[in-house]
Amino acid sequence: MSLDKALSAAQTDVPECVAVGYVDMSSGFLLGVKTVDSHPGEILDLVAAATGDLFQGKNVTEIERLFDQSRGITNRAAGAHYFNEIVVFSTNLIHVFIRSKKNPSHVAVFVARVAANIGMVLTRSRLSMVALEASI
Repeated sequence: MSLDKALSAAQTDVPECVAVGYVDMSSGFLLGVKTVDSHPGEILDLVAAATGDLFQGKNVTEIERLFDQSRGITNRAAGAHYFNEIVVFSTNLIHVFIRSKKNPSHVAVFVARVAANIGMVLTRSRLSMVALEASI
C-alpha cells in the first residue's frame, strides 16, 4: 500500500481524525499528509520541525541520557529511545505522535477532535501505525 493510501486509511480509522501525517525527522520533511481542511505549507513544515523537537530536542535527549546514566546503561541499543509516544491536548484537538518501531527517525502524527474518546484514538493510531510503517 502506498503512503498516501495508508494515510487516508488511518484518517478514516482514527475516530474524529482531522489530520494525519508522516514525518522523517532525519531530513526534517513531512513525507505525507491528509487533512480535512487545507493548510498553508508553512504550517505543515512547522509540524515536521515541531515533531523533531518533541523527540530529538536538546532537553529530551538529555533526559534520555540521564535515564541511561541513572540506570547504569552505558551503551543503549541503536534506535532505542525512552520517548516513543507523545500525546498533546490542545484547546480543540488531540495530537498523537508515534515513533516508528521499524525506523526510529520516522513519526506519525494523528490529530483528532478533543470530543473523541482518547482510548480509541490511541488504539486506532497504534493500529494504523503498522500500515504506515509498511508503506515506507
